[in-house]
Amino acid sequence: MSVNGAPEQFSDEWLIFEGVRSFCEGFLKGLELPPRQTISEWADANRVLSSESSAEPGQWNTSRAEYQRGLMDAISDIDCEEITIVASSQVGKTEMLNNAVGYYIDKDPCPILLLQPTVEVAKSWSTDRLSPMLRDTPCLQNKVSDSKDSGNTVLHKSFPGGHITMAGANSAASLASRPIRIVLLDEIDRYPLSAGQEGDPVKLAVKRTTTFWNRKVIKCSTPTIKGMSKIDASFRRSDQRYFYVPCPHCGEYQRIEWKNVKWEKLETKEDSAKTAMYACTHCGCLWNDVERWHAISLGEWRATKPFHGHAGFALWEGYSPWVKLEEVVRSFLDAKEDPEALKTFINTSLGEVWEDKGERVEEDKLVARRETYSKAPPDVVVITAGVDVQDNRIELERIGWTSNNQSYGLGKKVLLGDPGAERIWEELDELLLTPIEHELVGEMSISACCVDSGYLTQMVGKFCQERWNRRVWAVKGMAGEGRPIIKKAPGKLKKTNLDFFLVGTDTVKDVIYNRLRLDDPQAPGYCHFNMDYDENHFVQLTAEEAKTSYVKGRKIRYYALRPGRKRNEALDIFGYSLAALEGMKLQGLDLRRRWERMLARQEYAEKVREMVEKNPDVNIDSIPKPKILQKKKKRRIVGRFGSL
Repeated sequence: MSVNGAPEQFSDEWLIFEGVRSFCEGFLKGLELPPRQTISEWADANRVLSSESSAEPGQWNTSRAEYQRGLMDAISDIDCEEITIVASSQVGKTEMLNNAVGYYIDKDPCPILLLQPTVEVAKSWSTDRLSPMLRDTPCLQNKVSDSKDSGNTVLHKSFPGGHITMAGANSAASLASRPIRIVLLDEIDRYPLSAGQEGDPVKLAVKRTTTFWNRKVIKCSTPTIKGMSKIDASFRRSDQRYFYVPCPHCGEYQRIEWKNVKWEKLETKEDSAKTAMYACTHCGCLWNDVERWHAISLGEWRATKPFHGHAGFALWEGYSPWVKLEEVVRSFLDAKEDPEALKTFINTSLGEVWEDKGERVEEDKLVARRETYSKAPPDVVVITAGVDVQDNRIELERIGWTSNNQSYGLGKKVLLGDPGAERIWEELDELLLTPIEHELVGEMSISACCVDSGYLTQMVGKFCQERWNRRVWAVKGMAGEGRPIIKKAPGKLKKTNLDFFLVGTDTVKDVIYNRLRLDDPQAPGYCHFNMDYDENHFVQLTAEEAKTSYVKGRKIRYYALRPGRKRNEALDIFGYSLAALEGMKLQGLDLRRRWERMLARQEYAEKVREMVEKNPDVNIDSIPKPKILQKKKKRRIVGRFGSL
């Protein structure tokens, strides 16, 4: 008998020899350097873009967006331990990360972690990005088994020599202590403050790389608020690389910057945007899009700080070969007068942090700018209400909204009495059913209402459940950065069987205070108040201010009452009314479309009136209606906020 071909008398010695040999081979393999091929070279030779995840399916070509070369190659550079990418949209960031994953699966297999803001986003990336890449890129085919018997799931896939785990920063379980060599942190500015009760998800993920000498930590994100942005803070610790391109006219190298995008101020935004050009920093010559794209193809990355193993890259839409300057300028012109839209433009188009003008609003200016109106002005297209429940009263505010998100305060009502009694809720219902005088259409009803369920939950739940078809929604405020203004809660209202909705209170307050700071009455989002609002209302409306603090060494931003302020009900009911509007938008409300229909309806009514005056016997049904008023097949929409 023999062991592995060895004579029986040498079987023990042979087993020892084989064990030592296997150990040495594994040890030496662990000391091997990564392959000499860079990620960009691997992608050019192997990567195939899938039709369902790319606007340009087919063979990958790094030179299509030359800035991608240096960025991807830094990930495979043995001297780079940490890579930070501050990027706007439309620059190909996701596909660069995909290339990095494909490269390590094929050429340098190891344990990989891809962390997304939530588990749901991680699942979407696995299904919509990873699976098509594994299917369509020849060298990756058959390397990752689809069989669940091999331990593969949507969020975890094994391959020879390694595995990839896709996780959500909101899940502590997905950040368990499995060793990881390559950590890809995507959209880190959208991560929650803590993964459950475990702490900062970024630190938890990075900690898993401790045992690897050749670890990689790649952080990517569009930035958010100055002083709070994790990706901006990481970039400032890096060597801060920018992409320099040569001028097509003078040849001097320079960064492409938003401040050098020029356009003519013409009558319409569309005409103005069409004149957009880029001005050279050195010679002043104007580049068109073709010249800009050619300059980018000849560009190079340059570090502006010393390199200590941490490479940082900053990109914005001006570098993208898929975006015309006309599109960027048009986006800016649409957003510049609306603080929320402008913030989105600066974050997602320019790839820069947003800097708030101030952390508090003073009531004096708001009191001084009150206006005289008793009816809803003609451009109000929808009315919503916000309700706050206290221990001895219920407070209600009705707000009218225009097609450009301006708000008109239509009065606050305070119903005194015990909220535990039926009478006060009957009074509230009567107020919600009472139409409001409107200068254009005569009367307008309240279309949606949010009622705070934090106090007397069961009473609020019963009230809202009986009025669900009128869009009277029970809500609960949730503090914290980055929460949506309104979303459906995952469960039912406590001690009831009622669906309810979560209101992101910090987000709502950001929106309200940004709008209250607007001085131009014509600006989108401007807040109007009539003379019925007293000074105390504005004291309550401005009762809070944004503050920053440190929790477990991490900087957080939150709202708190200002010194000397005790009540903030005016701020709460304004916020609930705004949430009701956003809930209707999620149902499909288009403010601009509704405004156009209102105007068309009034014009048609006037036309009918004139024709009847001329000919009392005219058949009204024969008078053609404007196209926007013609009946279409009614479509019932049932979604998160009920039927529409």
